[in-house]
Amino acid sequence: MKKLAALLLVLTLCTALAACAAKTAETATTAAAETTASAAETTTAAATTAAAAETTTAAASSGGAFEYKKLYEYPEPTAIDSQAALDNLAYQQGDRPLIAYMPAGLEFSYYLAMGEGVKAAAAELGADVVTLAPQSGSDINGQVGMLQDAITQGVDAILLNPHDDAAAAPIVDQAIAAGIAVFNINSDATTWETKLTGVIGYAQRASNKEQGAMVAEAFKDKELKIGIIEGLPGYHSTERCGGFEEGIASHPNYEIVARLNGQWNVDGGNQAGMDMLQAHPEINMIYCANDQEAEGLLQACKALGRTDVVIIGNDGNTEALEAIYDGDIFSTVNTVPYEMGEYCCQAAIDALTGHFTGGFVETPAYVTTKDNVLGFLQQPERLNPAPSKTY
Repeated sequence: MKKLAALLLVLTLCTALAACAAKTAETATTAAAETTASAAETTTAAATTAAAAETTTAAASSGGAFEYKKLYEYPEPTAIDSQAALDNLAYQQGDRPLIAYMPAGLEFSYYLAMGEGVKAAAAELGADVVTLAPQSGSDINGQVGMLQDAITQGVDAILLNPHDDAAAAPIVDQAIAAGIAVFNINSDATTWETKLTGVIGYAQRASNKEQGAMVAEAFKDKELKIGIIEGLPGYHSTERCGGFEEGIASHPNYEIVARLNGQWNVDGGNQAGMDMLQAHPEINMIYCANDQEAEGLLQACKALGRTDVVIIGNDGNTEALEAIYDGDIFSTVNTVPYEMGEYCCQAAIDALTGHFTGGFVETPAYVTTKDNVLGFLQQPERLNPAPSKTY
């Protein structure tokens, strides 16, 4: 009997232990399930938050309602031969305009200044700006690829300065066909490779002819041995250098001794200046197709100890204006690039909203010497970058 009682006691204990284990397992399973459900809820909440953030970002990037403003008054446009229709633009009225600023290259301080003018005007007018440009102005393929990118991005307007018109023209034609407004900027070419919405810039040949005539008069009693530092081959170099040569032709005693390509940049101007002055030491005046070449030439003159060389430029870069004030550069055609950028932005928005009917907008250009440069240096709001000091 005792053995039987002991056996029953053992069986009872085993049963109790089994029941306890089962209860523990049930509790653990329930807890695990609750933990999994909580984690799932947390994951869902995180996903919902991320989706909301993406939605908010998309809404913010789309901009708000656009209200047209006219803040920058540019001269009345004149007709161009290569006029595109403006009745097929894809821009949706009331949307915030997206403008692609596409200069030939970011190595040029001139186009950096113009770009700052475009962006400043866009901020005031309620538009967005994306800058698409290769670093080098000679990277033609890079610019063509970026033109294609602008079309893909669905921009509303393109402000373009190509250094190779023929290479850019087929893509410009595609942009026009896609309903994008395309302006050729810093140009006065009224006949182009394909049709355009408009052209904005100064009269390159006429303003440099005026500068050449001024130089001829200023040095009429001096025999001039002249060098010309051209830009990369193309319309701009041809017009600027041709205009200067037409103007200087009124001088009674001058000779154009040499001409070289300065690549539109400081290094190119420096190298061309060194080569030219060493090969032709009789040169006493050099015309440069832009101010960056003139700045490079100035470096060459200083390195060679040639303080007698008269340096002439074109553009209106702040650095060149200060060099004119200091007496290192004789003159330039000041096109006030920052303000040209403002005009470009306004014209683009005007085209999108039916306030621009096409044509060429001729922006101001001022032949600038030591006699009148102070007036510009004392208006830093018109320049970019601002002068290095207060004048």
